[in-house]
Amino acid sequence: MSINLDSPIAYLKGVGPKRAELLKEELGIFTVFDLLQHLPFRYEDRSVFYRIADIEVESTAFQFRGKIVKKALVGAKRASRLLAVFHDGVDSLELVWFKGANRILNQLPLNVEVVVYGKPSNYGGKWQLAHPEVEKVEAYENRRGGGFHPVYSTTEKLSSRGLNSSGLARLIRVAVDEVKGEIGETLPDHLLSELRLPRRREAFEEVHLPSSPLEADKALKRLRFEELLYLQLVLLQHKKTVTVDLRGVKFGQVGERFNEFFSKHLPFELTGAQKRVLREIRADMNTGHHMNRLLQGDVGSGKTIVALMSALLAIDNGYQACIMAPTEILSRQHAEGISDLLKEMDIRVEIITGSTKKKDRIPILEGLADGSVNLLIGTHSLIEPSVVFKNLGFAVIDEQHRFGVAQRSKLWAKANPPPHVLVMTATPIPRTLAMTAYGDLDTSVLDELPPGRKEIKTVHRTDGGRLKVMAFVEKQIAEGKQVYMVFPLIEESATLDYKDLMDGYESVSRRFPLPKYRIGIVHGKMKPADKDIEMKRFVRGESQILVATTVIEVGVNVPNATLMIIESSERFGLSQMHQLRGRVGRGGDQSYCILMTKDEFSKEARRRLETMCRTNDGFVIAEVDMEIRGPGDILGTQQSGLPDLKMADLLRDRDLMTTARYMAQRVLEEDPSIELPVHKTLRVNLDRIKKDRPNWSRIS
Repeated sequence: MSINLDSPIAYLKGVGPKRAELLKEELGIFTVFDLLQHLPFRYEDRSVFYRIADIEVESTAFQFRGKIVKKALVGAKRASRLLAVFHDGVDSLELVWFKGANRILNQLPLNVEVVVYGKPSNYGGKWQLAHPEVEKVEAYENRRGGGFHPVYSTTEKLSSRGLNSSGLARLIRVAVDEVKGEIGETLPDHLLSELRLPRRREAFEEVHLPSSPLEADKALKRLRFEELLYLQLVLLQHKKTVTVDLRGVKFGQVGERFNEFFSKHLPFELTGAQKRVLREIRADMNTGHHMNRLLQGDVGSGKTIVALMSALLAIDNGYQACIMAPTEILSRQHAEGISDLLKEMDIRVEIITGSTKKKDRIPILEGLADGSVNLLIGTHSLIEPSVVFKNLGFAVIDEQHRFGVAQRSKLWAKANPPPHVLVMTATPIPRTLAMTAYGDLDTSVLDELPPGRKEIKTVHRTDGGRLKVMAFVEKQIAEGKQVYMVFPLIEESATLDYKDLMDGYESVSRRFPLPKYRIGIVHGKMKPADKDIEMKRFVRGESQILVATTVIEVGVNVPNATLMIIESSERFGLSQMHQLRGRVGRGGDQSYCILMTKDEFSKEARRRLETMCRTNDGFVIAEVDMEIRGPGDILGTQQSGLPDLKMADLLRDRDLMTTARYMAQRVLEEDPSIELPVHKTLRVNLDRIKKDRPNWSRIS
């Protein structure tokens, strides 16, 4: 039967039902076109042939030309292997396969000229090639590009079924041959010409059947650019829909509450960055369109004061505002801090969380409904159906990456027209990722720390230096300062050789005994009320050391705490360590962060620790984090609504992403509805993408 681009992969010659299932599970390949989009990750030059006599050491792979003169299965059942003897006309070499022996036995051609490629190993004084690639000379010579070979990523399961890199290459060559006539163009001629990109059909052929390194590189660039361009077009169109096209509340005046707070109650002078961001937010709120803005700011850069002053703009214009935070601790801290700042002003601030009692909720809900509550702060409890605002005009979503898309959209639906939205994150996002994950939001950046803040000194110490670290803790406490000690686990794990929280608490208690010292403990399994008691003791300075898990990662603000010790820090991610470090350095005193590890740890962990010791810049840390973990791991596609990129890579293709963003913006400036004849190709493909992937567009 004839196949097309959308045919199930099982129908391609050489696949079948069993291999098809594996391709789906292991690589997400469902159709013939999915297979074509599985691009090589590198190319190998296999134009040179060696003699068996040229092998001297076990090192790189060699390629030989000759004949297989003997083949046989050796051993029984699971221990069976396939042995073959290869002769290059002068010397012989043993080939061996431990997996798929029966299948390969039937495929190996005897006494026919073949090309053999593999890495030699010395076994019993003789050279041997384990699991080599074997191809008839005729096929090698007839292939375009000859010795220039694509190399594909695969998995152990696939390799055991004959779908290693060369097995996949064989299937892909069959697919290209079968369906290349169907590969239509998706980019307008003027873009292809301006960027000097090959046509789409030519690009797929050149990528999988390369004629030269230069042509293969051009083809890869073209296919990756196409994917990124359509992604950016979708994001930018969505951005236009929720900003320019969507009616928003217009906040025309900067009123008396904003001015009173600014002139009488602001506890410090705003940084230049805070003033700039407030101007951007005020401009957005005055357009009559809906604001959808991302506020990125490093730990301690003053995002909360920007959010509060933006809320005052809404209140001055007769609207209500809300701030939604991911944890009860952070919600309470926002509520206490903001109430304290506004205590001399006629503004009603309330808080609702999961632990708010019913009798306390009733007056708050009544106040929301009649408009007497000006600002509501809380956790995801804010999106419950019972929480009804009279006229919500401004919503702040703090630490946005912790909320699911559906939760955010419920908050957005609490008013009509929808409230202006400010999404805040204290995890700086690399520019490349922000252009994708947050491509439909306008972005503001707080890139200055408030005056008087000193850079936190960070050092790495192993268990061998623990006594000195404890002596430093004692010195800090003697100077009237407080200390955080953070552990990665709550209970002893049989499989992990790490001190857990309770062990740590006991050993610290022995070193710093009552009554001279008081030690608090906070972890995720405690009741909220108990957690609150311990946190309040620490905030009031009644306990000098707080032993905790990462529940204190976000939002805890104790200016007198000057030392953060992160135990088993080799187990923490970079952004998590950066967040934890941000809990100190919040006053004017010099603060410190000590990263404790066992004596041995991985190379990757070493790079994370070195980065932490080298810089306090959250944006630098985010870039390194993205390099180590890869972009997909940082935000998670479910949270961000990111599409799966099959051919492009956010990290590798940064420059292409920038070009794609620029070109998408230019297209939409010239042709906002993409209706011009010159953009017909873009229109057709965009419609198809939106039909296939309705989940690309998400609220904030």
